[in-house]
Amino acid sequence: AWPDNVERIEHLPPSEHAAFYSRQRYTLNLTRASMIAAGWSPSVRLFEAAACGTPIISDRWPGLDDFFPVPAIETASNVGDVDKILSAKSDRARLNMARLA
Repeated sequence: AWPDNVERIEHLPPSEHAAFYSRQRYTLNLTRASMIAAGWSPSVRLFEAAACGTPIISDRWPGLDDFFPVPAIETASNVGDVDKILSAKSDRARLNMARLA
């Protein structure tokens, strides 16, 4: 079961992507194992969120920083990392991070 503050969406039509990302304080990217194994294979959601000015928290994988250097994205390995990111950044810092992406 998902926590009350999390909604899992199986599929969202492309026509709704911009509105979806623009409503978020952050977007959380969890990369599929097959994409990590392929290497340098970012999900399109990273670019869609960045284009909408939405700050991104992603799991770590080889090549991520080639697309999004460190001040432009936050990475997390566990729930504690995500919680720390959500708690620590001011709105100004969060929006600046999104601008850099």
